[in-house]
Amino acid sequence: MKVLAISAHPDDVEIACSGTLCKCVQRGDRVTVCHMSNGNLGHRIIPPEELAEIRKEEARLAGALAGIKVICAGFGDLDLFDEDRRCRDRLTDIIKEEDPDFIITHDPEDYMPDHVAVSKLAFDASFAATLPNYPNSVKRVARAVPIFYMDTLAGVNFLPEYYVDITSSIEMKLKMLECHQSQLHWMREHDGIDFADMVRVCSKYRGFQCGVGYAEAFRLCKAYLKGTAKRLLP
Repeated sequence: MKVLAISAHPDDVEIACSGTLCKCVQRGDRVTVCHMSNGNLGHRIIPPEELAEIRKEEARLAGALAGIKVICAGFGDLDLFDEDRRCRDRLTDIIKEEDPDFIITHDPEDYMPDHVAVSKLAFDASFAATLPNYPNSVKRVARAVPIFYMDTLAGVNFLPEYYVDITSSIEMKLKMLECHQSQLHWMREHDGIDFADMVRVCSKYRGFQCGVGYAEAFRLCKAYLKGTAKRLLP
């Protein structure tokens, strides 16, 4: 199968669903991660242009650890709006190019504007990608496929419908997260937050809910032609 994970920022996937993506790779899936923004505003000291390049390399390294293709749509932080046709058309092209069997993206009620916008953009672009006469750059037509919403940050207001046992991939998940040193180092040194520890604890908590060591949680987008009778998640 082909899996496309669409996130707002370079480290969002590592936080919420990289354990699942690692298991997808292990079962033979072709996995692509697309972050819509370059993460250029994610630091108080490093200037945006420099930070964007740093975070691009961090995301590449994280993906390489697990055999995951990583692409960036090229927008800046807080430049993502679901009503912006440039954002929708860029993502429509990416979905057509990748032709996924299912999509993973942010929950519509996550904690910050870029996440919420990307959730809606993924919904809208996945529909536009199925229209043969929609005027955009990539001419091939994608299929209507299920969309899974990944957990919110710290699981706030998220009621899981599906769990994936990531006990075998939790250490890889954390190694991938640690590639994002521009974020983790800053939070440890200046904010007193061990973000990797938080991610481990949240994965452990989801594991308690479903009776395994560590887990990631998902919800299915409930819309016409977005449902499925198959178990697509690993």
